[in-house]
Amino acid sequence: MNELFSSMPRTEVRHLALVMATAENGSLTDAAKLLHLSPSALSHQLRGLEDRLGAQLFERRAKRLQLTSVGGRFLESARRLLSELRAAEDAIHGLKDEQRIELRISTECYTCYKWLPSVLRRLDARFAHVDVRIAVEATRRPTEALLAGDLDIGMLSVPVKHARLATTPLFRDELVVLMSASHPLAQRPRVKAADFASEHLFTYAVPLQELDLFRRVLQPAQVRPRRVSQVELTEALVELVRANLGLTVLARWALLSDMRKLHAVSLTPKLDRRWIAAWPKRSRVSVQIAEMVAALRETAPSPGEVRAAHTKGHVREHAE
Repeated sequence: MNELFSSMPRTEVRHLALVMATAENGSLTDAAKLLHLSPSALSHQLRGLEDRLGAQLFERRAKRLQLTSVGGRFLESARRLLSELRAAEDAIHGLKDEQRIELRISTECYTCYKWLPSVLRRLDARFAHVDVRIAVEATRRPTEALLAGDLDIGMLSVPVKHARLATTPLFRDELVVLMSASHPLAQRPRVKAADFASEHLFTYAVPLQELDLFRRVLQPAQVRPRRVSQVELTEALVELVRANLGLTVLARWALLSDMRKLHAVSLTPKLDRRWIAAWPKRSRVSVQIAEMVAALRETAPSPGEVRAAHTKGHVREHAE
């Protein structure tokens, strides 16, 4: 090893590029433009290389630079060495890219991403090469996406039983009716299905039959709101309700901290949900999935945290 370093080549990689550019252009001016150098700087570096090698690489003929026989041999070596160096760099970049892992996650509820920052910090501390991508396209069909291999972890509020999927419980939450503090229903201890018949309801932009409110409360009571408007964003739903334009139904724990001019009231019957994490039993990222599931369980809101958050947020609490 000592002998190798004691006889290091006199030529640097930049010298190989200098000779190639000069030989292919035949002009210091053109080669200098290609290499982003001044002609004088290029001429100086070529002379320095020839001095290092103790041999002339170019000679001037008819105002053009042409390779000497020694220069021709040097050019052949330069092309081969640069080609091998590029191939080595490409291989290293390829290996680096292969080492990065994309973890695709999704939840069937648009408001369930408050836990994401803390989960990402934990994953980044353990797996610096993992990139987490929220698969928004799987929001409405997480189970199907898991089975199709398009998703690595899904958060669902419906039971899942499939031989190819593993599940674990995460937390429970309650869907509550959010309304303006000045709305007449804000004085009620509970909101019933019949109360929606004269109301303007704002919901997410999903088929109504997929919403828990319709499946479990309104349809069994054969009640339909006076008007239904569908909105994509949680923030928009909240502001429409704050302006006393109607009602919406959101998860109690997912409500905003700014509850000024707002009240949340439970439904009759109470609309609870049990959230689970689901993932393929056979997965290319099983270790990363296990870490994320553990992080999800640790960051999931507990019932006590839900109650405390809404006490601070001035949300109306009613006894059973």
